[in-house]
Amino acid sequence: MLAACSRTEKSAAIGAVSGAVLGGIVTNDWRGAAVGAAAGGATGALIGRANEPNKCYYRDRFGRQYIDRC
Repeated sequence: MLAACSRTEKSAAIGAVSGAVLGGIVTNDWRGAAVGAAAGGATGALIGRANEPNKCYYRDRFGRQYIDRC
């Protein structure tokens, strides 16, 4: 599922899943899992973007996303 994703998208997905699991375990409630998923996803996206310096995301006229130098 993550094979076609960029590093930023993969990091965000991994962060969201990890945050949801940890938030659910710590609070023993679905609200804690939701907050953990949001925080983990945002943090993962920031980390993923930091690992791709000088890369920009573009879309072609068909809506396909690709990455190239800025």
